[in-house]
Amino acid sequence: MLSFELLVFTLFVTGGCATPVLRDTPKQNDGQLAQDYLHKFYNLSSAPGDHLKRSSGQFTKKLKEMQKFFGLRVTGKLDTETIQKMKTPRCGVPDVASYSTFPGRLKWATNDLTYRIENYTPDIPKADVDKAISSAFEVWTEVTPLKITRIYSGTADIMITFVYGDHGDNSPFDGPEGILAHAFAPSPGIGGDTHFDEAESFSTGSSGYCLFLVAAHEFGHALGLSHSKDPGALMYPTYSYVNLESFTLSSDDVDGIQSLYGPNPDKHPQKPAPPKTPSACDTSLVLDAATTFRGETMFFKDRFLWRKSPGSIEVEQTTIKTFWPELPDKVDAVYESFVWDTVFVFKGKRVWALQGYDILQGYPRTIQKFGFPPTVKKVDAALYIEQTQKTLFFVGTHYYSYDETSKKMEKGYPKLIKANFPGIGGRVNAALESNGIMYLFNGPRIFEYNFQSKKVSGVLNGNYFLGCQK
Repeated sequence: MLSFELLVFTLFVTGGCATPVLRDTPKQNDGQLAQDYLHKFYNLSSAPGDHLKRSSGQFTKKLKEMQKFFGLRVTGKLDTETIQKMKTPRCGVPDVASYSTFPGRLKWATNDLTYRIENYTPDIPKADVDKAISSAFEVWTEVTPLKITRIYSGTADIMITFVYGDHGDNSPFDGPEGILAHAFAPSPGIGGDTHFDEAESFSTGSSGYCLFLVAAHEFGHALGLSHSKDPGALMYPTYSYVNLESFTLSSDDVDGIQSLYGPNPDKHPQKPAPPKTPSACDTSLVLDAATTFRGETMFFKDRFLWRKSPGSIEVEQTTIKTFWPELPDKVDAVYESFVWDTVFVFKGKRVWALQGYDILQGYPRTIQKFGFPPTVKKVDAALYIEQTQKTLFFVGTHYYSYDETSKKMEKGYPKLIKANFPGIGGRVNAALESNGIMYLFNGPRIFEYNFQSKKVSGVLNGNYFLGCQK
């Protein structure tokens, strides 16, 4: 029989993910850190604190599992990138692929469940807590036959409390900026109960931690789901803010909960299918934007981005809001100006300026600040050229040239894309420059273009840079 302690699932913040990757060399005690990490999250048989045998086959095997899960280079060695990931705050449950359920597929024996809110956080009004909790349950009942009713006295199937530190369930909270909450898997007694760390700052929006999002994740555990590897899933281990107006369960979440309880028989079959996380292996993938970012390269699609480190063929997929909660979910164009050490992000008529992970004061601004005429409603792609310190903006079938030093549009523009970039088609939806070669994205294809010779030197799949060459 599994112990209750093994069924406690917790949600950690992603603060460590929202900082530049540190390039320090592994330290002497990193080996012990790795052993403890692999023991806890990847079932390494040696106990934490035992003497590390990094040359053992089991250690190497588990290390490769961890590297594969996070999209790192699968080397089986304790490189800096792997150690940095191990030092990132995270959830306390073992890692899995796609959605997963608890061992033994634990689920409630009935579809009629109850919940009770035993106390309230002072962070937000009681009515807002009630609404957040109710809405968090609704995301699951919307897609299943489950009926979850609130009661106001007695013992409910799912008891909800806000508590500090050690609260008597052998899983103490750790204070601010750590574990946000945890929930127990379905079972009699403590099963299903959900606890929120009162040391955290909960909110109804993007400040602090959105109670609705934390609760919806935890209720997934309370109903029988474990964690998902899909960064677009609600059941992904780390916290990331999502625009509540557009929030919906991912197809991975829906597949998971319906594997336990089946679909909601009362819902109209014509309802739009839940969104899927874009795949790097989709050869028809059309990216929204691409840019360099302080040595890394980032590729954007819908509310997601892939980040690629120099010299690595592996990419890490995450959400835009993991790094920049204030940015929109879907962007039009992004580029990095080496002149100003600034990344500019375009969406419709607005532009944001980023230095590192901070949005500069005064932004977003209108794109007309760059000198675009009022007729330009959006930018399709942007390309900074390091050699000339100029940025090309692609708008429909035309492009503009912007001087980064003088901060002015050059005269004589716009010009036709077809006339000056023969062979790439009439439009560009994303762009990059590297070592004098332009990479111009047109739908699911990338054109390698030499601007000096004005010739296409190669044509690549749209997912060429995303580490999935099949």
